[in-house]
Amino acid sequence: MDSEILLQFKNIHVHFGGVKALDGVSINIDEGEIVALMGPNGAGKSTILKTIFGLVKPQSGQILWHQKPLSPIPYEIVNLGIAFVPQGRRVFRHLTVEENLEIGGYIIKNKTELKRRKEEVLDIFPALKAKRKLRSGYLSGGQQQMLAIGRGLMVDPKVLLLDEPSLGLAPKIVKEVFAKIGEINQRHKTAIVIVEHNLKSLLEIVDRAYVLDKGRVVATDTGKAIIQSDILEKVFLGKI
Repeated sequence: MDSEILLQFKNIHVHFGGVKALDGVSINIDEGEIVALMGPNGAGKSTILKTIFGLVKPQSGQILWHQKPLSPIPYEIVNLGIAFVPQGRRVFRHLTVEENLEIGGYIIKNKTELKRRKEEVLDIFPALKAKRKLRSGYLSGGQQQMLAIGRGLMVDPKVLLLDEPSLGLAPKIVKEVFAKIGEINQRHKTAIVIVEHNLKSLLEIVDRAYVLDKGRVVATDTGKAIIQSDILEKVFLGKI
């Protein structure tokens, strides 16, 4: 059975002053798939995530959620089942691991359900479970990134948006973070949209990749096909 299309961008345009951040972008996010957004700095990758989450408003085009038009507003988007983990390992450093997770589950009013979600997230990240009472400012960079992802998982999202999750991490930790992303996708069938510069690690786990350049989609294919093509080389060397 074919997967349902959860989220669609149809000819989305986003301008910042005279700069075309997105210039007629169309993408689909299917249920349970991992989708990569790739390209050089300024290509529009992070703008796509911010537009999905309602932090950036498009000038034109249409966003569809389950085939119905959507005008994203962040707090409403969370209720729909879309979570956003921005780049930079943004955790509340003075709060414990558990308290950070509870903030991530702020829309959950039932205390029993909140506790269940928290334990479920901690089961995915054993390193955090062992430090659940520790202030997050004392965690390593990799553990802080996992906490940021775990906080996003507290709402049991259908779509998880990740912006540069490996930024500033050592190669060994990057591998661990990507393994966890794959595990989340498999265990919960969560669709994951990921912006990432660590291309080799990323393409090994994705179902589909969109390559962007100057606000436009210039290629889309499976991760394996993108690896075997020369499209990334062309884009990063400015030969498109």
